[in-house]
Amino acid sequence: MKKSTVELLQLLAKTSSFKEYETKVEGEFIEKRPLSFYLDRLLIEKGMEKKDVIRRSGLERKYAYEIFRRSDKKFSRDKILALCFAMDLSADETQGLLKATEYPQLYARIRRDSAVLYALEHRMTLIDVNELLYEMGEDCLG
Repeated sequence: MKKSTVELLQLLAKTSSFKEYETKVEGEFIEKRPLSFYLDRLLIEKGMEKKDVIRRSGLERKYAYEIFRRSDKKFSRDKILALCFAMDLSADETQGLLKATEYPQLYARIRRDSAVLYALEHRMTLIDVNELLYEMGEDCLG
C-alpha cells in the first residue's frame, strides 16, 4: 500500500541518509512524464477522441493540438484545466494530472481554485465553471 505524503515526510526526517530513504520508499515516487503522455493515457482510459475533447474544451484548435503533441513546452494551467473539464475528469484525476506534470495543484485556500475544485467535485461542465468564475469576477478557463 502506498504511503501518504505525511508518512513519507516523517520517514524522510527519521532516515539517516537519502540513499537509505530511497531504498525504504522504492516505488513511492511519482514518475515524471510529459503532459502529452498523461493526456494520451487519459484519452484511452476515458475512451475519448482527441478531436472531441478539443472541441469540448473551447480552445483554439491548433493550440489544443499542440498541447497534446508537444512535451517540451509549458502551457497555461487554465488551458490544461479546460481540457480536464472537456475530458470530464474528477477532482482527483485533475489534481493527479497537475501534480504529475509539475503544474500547481488546485488549492482550496485560493478562492478561484476553490471554485474550480467545487465545479470538478460537482461534475459541472466547462461552460458552467466559466459562468461561475465570471460571476465571481475571476478569469474564465480556456
